[in-house]
Amino acid sequence: MDKKEDWKLTEGSRYKIISIGGRDSSLETEGIFKGYATIGIEEAGLVIELCTEHEKSEDKLRIVPLHAILAIDVLDAKEHEGTDEDKEPSGHYYG
Repeated sequence: MDKKEDWKLTEGSRYKIISIGGRDSSLETEGIFKGYATIGIEEAGLVIELCTEHEKSEDKLRIVPLHAILAIDVLDAKEHEGTDEDKEPSGHYYG
């Protein structure tokens, strides 16, 4: 039986993320996934380089907290490059 590949967000891929915005609204973020960021002690977020469609977003990054994410659309997936980091546990726990 073939090993089933888990879905992962890959650096360099383009995503559209819908997250909790204000009181009765959502926030849409479209851009290139750059990695994860630690926010404080226990919080984590996705680091997204915003696309040029965002107003005055030239080379701007947005951190979307994981607990605020409602949906993720994969617009352009890059191939996951298997490295040694896959074999070693991460220094952070995201969960």
